[in-house]
Amino acid sequence: QVQPVESGGGLVEPGGSLRLSCTAPGFTSRSCVLDWYRQAAGKYREWVSFITPDGSSQYTHSVWGRFTISKAGGNDTVYLQMNSLKSEDTAVYFCHTRASGMCPEAWGQGTQVIVSS
Repeated sequence: QVQPVESGGGLVEPGGSLRLSCTAPGFTSRSCVLDWYRQAAGKYREWVSFITPDGSSQYTHSVWGRFTISKAGGNDTVYLQMNSLKSEDTAVYFCHTRASGMCPEAWGQGTQVIVSS
């Protein structure tokens, strides 16, 4: 079982930074691809970024150059470093593992990010 748990959300002013963490025990050994999604109030859930077992990554256009996804070696944790935050980044951010091979699909409970002055 791979169960992601997110942390690190909070309130930040526009232009500020936050680092989200997603701990998903087993996702490294199961070679999971891990995504970050976000969902703003009243909107559909939106894909933000992914990272593959070999460390390749991709981002949605609206966060390109501001967000960075990375993995901590050996402790099944993925980070999303968010810089130059904008009000439109306000959302609940979710961690997701993709179903593939030994990796089951799983969603975390989410962490709230509010960008406001």
